[in-house]
Amino acid sequence: MSVKHSLLALLERGPAYGYQLRIAFESTTGATWPLNIGQVYTTLARLERDRMVEALPENESGQRPYRITEAGRRHLSGWFASPVRAADRPRDELTIKLALAVTTPGVDVADVIQRQRTSTLRTLQEYTRLKADDAETDLAWKLVLESMIFRAEAEIRWLDHTEAVVSRAELPAPRPIGDYESTGTPETTEEKR
Repeated sequence: MSVKHSLLALLERGPAYGYQLRIAFESTTGATWPLNIGQVYTTLARLERDRMVEALPENESGQRPYRITEAGRRHLSGWFASPVRAADRPRDELTIKLALAVTTPGVDVADVIQRQRTSTLRTLQEYTRLKADDAETDLAWKLVLESMIFRAEAEIRWLDHTEAVVSRAELPAPRPIGDYESTGTPETTEEKR
């Protein structure tokens, strides 16, 4: 998630100060991704430095609103025009956890998978309940919620697949840490000599 682009998109609606931006962001995303107010103001300072937003005079309550500049609009337009690549997304902790589980002695991989599946199913049920309860919800929250539902369903399918692969596989003995080069790949026997 790009806080910078999110703030620019919110400022495209009109001038706002940091707290308003945080509230608008959380409202738009259904508070799925809480946004720290310090992160908002740090990002606004960087955007101002880069001339993508400009600070306006303080209002009567002492808050300083910001507005998007033409440079900010061009940057935002480029962001909306560019697809999000898988490499741009944060690391998937579950994938890393399972990759480590199959290579760590003493870990019951089937148990790790089952616990995750149970948790994801509960989450999916909650999302489905929210969708049914919020029939009149705004379009932005509906899209976020449906994305979370699809991801949870995909995660359950992937866990089922992973469980089947692991149950058929003979798990190799973990390689000692010393067998890895700085590139992260195991050394060959010839390279070690």
